[in-house]
Amino acid sequence: MSPMASPPDTSKTLKLERYNSYLRKVNSTKLINASSKLLFRATLLVALVLVFIFTLNYPPLSSENGSSGNHLHTHRNFLSSAFYGGSDQGGAAWEKQVRHSSTPRRLNGMSVLVTGAAGFVGSHCSMALKKRGDGVLGLDNFNNYYDPSLKRARQSLLLKHQIFIVEGDLNDAALLSKLFDVVPFTHILHLAAQAGVRYAMQNPQSYINSNIAGFVNLLEVAKTADPQPAIVWASSSSVYGLNTENPFSELHRTDQPASLYAATKKAGEEIAHTYNHIYGLSLTGLRFFTVYGPWGRPDMAYFFFTKDILQGKQIDIYKTHDAKEVARDFTYIDDIVKGCLGALDTAEKSTGSGGKKKGPAQLRIYNLGNTSPVPVGKLVSVLENLLNTKAKKHIITMPRNGDVPFTHANVSLALKDFGYKPTTDLPTGLRKFVKWYVGYYGIQSRVRKESEKNNNHSPEESA
Repeated sequence: MSPMASPPDTSKTLKLERYNSYLRKVNSTKLINASSKLLFRATLLVALVLVFIFTLNYPPLSSENGSSGNHLHTHRNFLSSAFYGGSDQGGAAWEKQVRHSSTPRRLNGMSVLVTGAAGFVGSHCSMALKKRGDGVLGLDNFNNYYDPSLKRARQSLLLKHQIFIVEGDLNDAALLSKLFDVVPFTHILHLAAQAGVRYAMQNPQSYINSNIAGFVNLLEVAKTADPQPAIVWASSSSVYGLNTENPFSELHRTDQPASLYAATKKAGEEIAHTYNHIYGLSLTGLRFFTVYGPWGRPDMAYFFFTKDILQGKQIDIYKTHDAKEVARDFTYIDDIVKGCLGALDTAEKSTGSGGKKKGPAQLRIYNLGNTSPVPVGKLVSVLENLLNTKAKKHIITMPRNGDVPFTHANVSLALKDFGYKPTTDLPTGLRKFVKWYVGYYGIQSRVRKESEKNNNHSPEESA
């Protein structure tokens, strides 16, 4: 009988397999740990980036209302420099909108950049330019100095007429340069500014940022543009300050401003002179006198008087320190628009190229007013009649907050140079404003009932 064959020794094979299995587990654990660390670090990095972006877009709101709005736009400017605003701003679709809006539809039409296009005067001028066939592109930062929803409503109205507003700030040099790269603007109508005399006592820095730094930034971009645009910009009747000569003439002294707002506008006039002298920019400044009308500014007396009278609230009516009535040269918006377009139409071309002056360039300054000062008390009486409501008047001495007691425009120079002639008196203009006001705010009041009663003289008139 042959001996049995001994079984093969498998112990070494089993040990080897166990060892290999152990190594696979160790390597797998190391890979998982490494992947987890990598994923954690990537997640942490993304979180930090998101926090950084959130902080830029939504800064602390602990400061007072005016300054918080200013900080908000300062922080947003950082991102708009990189991305030109929204998700598509700066992209192909955005450029197409910019070009379409700024392309003139009439022969030899202008291509106008309107700053402050969502503002009171800016929206009216944009509409008038577009209606006559000029190309119009708006620029506005939609700040919260007054209710931004009113600015958004103006924006929607302009958009219906194919006017596109780029949301951005004058101090965003990258955005301005991008706009000039896309569009060879022939003109700039510069109406963006921090407005209001009294607000300067609460938030003075906003006036420096907008009215001086913003203006300089715009001029810096314009001086290097090819071609250089002609510029028409909004100064203010406030520059006359403590001047006592009447009516106010462009030849009168303007070196005694009564408010920081006035000082920044006067600084703008001197800055305009500098850029005209050095770089050959064609510059025309317009000194507006108390503009009013539909789609107006809620911080203006005629606007908040209307609101307070309808709500039965007391209104403050100023008298001077020597007990005289305060009076203003109230100018209706349509007349101001005609003046702005007249200035644009007669603006000569800038003479610089590549940031260098090639010859003397046009430099002008004009008053745009109504030439008929009206006491504020008379303004209130007209509103009382239109609103069919008695105002609760509180007569007080004018505080020393930068306001001046009297304004009266001499517009003979604007009449001579571009035919400026205001045609709307205060009762007519206020009637149009009140009609807009009650319609826009949906007020069902005695205003409408009185209007209906006045119109029900015959079936034809009431139909």
